[in-house]
Amino acid sequence: MVIIKIILIVALIMVFIQDRKDREVYWFLFPIIAFASGVLLYNRMQPELFFITSIINMLFIIILFTVVFLYSKFKLRTSITNTFGLGDGLLFMALAFTFSSVSFMILFVFGLIFSLLIHVIFKKKSKYKTVPLAGYLSLFFMIIYLSYWLDITPNIYTI
Repeated sequence: MVIIKIILIVALIMVFIQDRKDREVYWFLFPIIAFASGVLLYNRMQPELFFITSIINMLFIIILFTVVFLYSKFKLRTSITNTFGLGDGLLFMALAFTFSSVSFMILFVFGLIFSLLIHVIFKKKSKYKTVPLAGYLSLFFMIIYLSYWLDITPNIYTI
């Protein structure tokens, strides 16, 4: 399990660095994140519950995609590609395998708030006007995983 944890942390760090620096992330990092986090979640629960949890989390992500798409189309009157990056969407789907449904939804929302706060703090130093959402979310989830593995936070898998 230690190898899986190291792979997950390295992949999250790479997403953070690449997205923050260039706003481009290697596509193969997202399946690695999904697989590594999925293995960790699978080992924490019964197989049937893992699949149900993953489906519920994916439905949550699909609802978010739909809301962003509709908001972009009707409110902002622009294409979704101008408001939401492919890497952000791929990371959202990869993160669907991280935690049980309630934990995932809570952590995901707090991850979005974390991303907003970090962007507001550092936007003056950035040469880009866009938000590196995938990078900030990967940083947030990396902090969550590390705090759990170092016994700083209680069990995050069963809220």
